Amino acid sequence: MSKHQKNQENNQSPLTDIKTLRERARKHIENGAVTASYRAERETVINLLNEALATEIVCFLRYKRHFFMASGINADAVAQEFLQHATEEQTHADQIAARIVQLKGSPNFNPDGLTTRSHAEYIEGNSLVEMIREDLVAERIAIDSYGEMIRYLSDKDPTTRRMLEGILAMEEEHADDLSSLLEELS
Repeated sequence: MSKHQKNQENNQSPLTDIKTLRERARKHIENGAVTASYRAERETVINLLNEALATEIVCFLRYKRHFFMASGINADAVAQEFLQHATEEQTHADQIAARIVQLKGSPNFNPDGLTTRSHAEYIEGNSLVEMIREDLVAERIAIDSYGEMIRYLSDKDPTTRRMLEGILAMEEEHADDLSSLLEELS
């Protein structure tokens, strides 16, 4: 006999019984994916995600500017890297906005205050090296910021935590790419 079957016989299952699951699912159905088992402070998570959204939008805009402004002997390869990063930052923004909606919040795309909400700054840079350096600084800020959010969420909101872990991995890859570019150009 399996351990699960033994637990069921002794009514000691660590899982909620089917009847209770069904009853809970019918309560507060207007909350969609946010069920009674959601343990994070939803408004706090939505606020954090809106800051992350602003950060991704600012990074997207900075990368797009750098893509168009890149010039010099190494500009083509670096510009393509900027374009790839811009595309990935846009994807992150879309993922974050979708999660905010799942949590019954409103993604804040309002350009007023965008740079105030963003953890990263929008610094243009005048040369290719300055552009790469500013993008690397922004990626390092994002890495620290996402790491803190992930630790805060812990097991209280595993869906948001996993999303942020995926974004964090990409931001770390961006930082590595930019660090390599900086070494090559220095």
